[in-house]
Amino acid sequence: MSSIAFRRRVVARKLGPVWLLSSFLALGGCYDSDDITGSISRTPAVMPTNDVASSAYADEWKKRYDANPGEKVASINYARALRALNRYDQAVAVIQSAAVKAPNDFEILGALGKALADDGQLQRAADVLSRSYAPENPDWSDMSAQGSVADQLGDHAAAQGFYLSALKIAPNEPSILNNLGLSFALTKQLPEAEKILRQAAAAPGADQRVRDNLALVLALEGKFNEAESISRRDMSAEAAAANVTAVRHMIAPANPWKEIKEGDAKRREDSTALTTAPASTAE
Repeated sequence: MSSIAFRRRVVARKLGPVWLLSSFLALGGCYDSDDITGSISRTPAVMPTNDVASSAYADEWKKRYDANPGEKVASINYARALRALNRYDQAVAVIQSAAVKAPNDFEILGALGKALADDGQLQRAADVLSRSYAPENPDWSDMSAQGSVADQLGDHAAAQGFYLSALKIAPNEPSILNNLGLSFALTKQLPEAEKILRQAAAAPGADQRVRDNLALVLALEGKFNEAESISRRDMSAEAAAANVTAVRHMIAPANPWKEIKEGDAKRREDSTALTTAPASTAE
């Protein structure tokens, strides 16, 4: 990440008095919806971390998918690779081909729900993810993805319930904690968000997204020096400083002296208008 816009697919806008989800995400909040369940033996636990490796990974699975469209493992891995490359509509199409062949397969439904969520089809994603596991066969990754969808739909209470349920299955899983921390931030519970994101950042397997979110929340709390220090773990000092500066500008209050002067000028204009207006006479 090189700027406070980070890597989200939303339009940046100034943070207003009401915290809209898109505003917070535009500042940099990144949900983690990777389908790392380990339930598919041939699915690697960690995706490639750069575009070149991701493209090569996608090409490899595309060949396997093209040889047998709709085959479960190839479809899930190819769709996952496409998501990593931000080719969300293609990922949906690929995994849907597998869902046609196996409409009740939990793993395929989970992958489809996550692809739909990435593609912005939130209501469809919520429906599909609700059918991607059973009480006797729960999946923490799908639950966490359900939470991120609920957050984006504005139902933060339900989202936090999904995250807490997921944590019962996978305690201290950084991706779930990351999403829970973001959810608390979206409901303006910044101290709780900070606490959860610190726990996520300290957990084994935590990646840059978690640290980015922690730095963002710290900056929103006014803890700029610590936010910058955390950001420097993953980027240059100049980029980290630029990120914090961007947050400062976005949350800075309006200039009070300017408002006072403008208010005084307006009152003088109103007073002058009243004293110079011709007196009205009764008919």
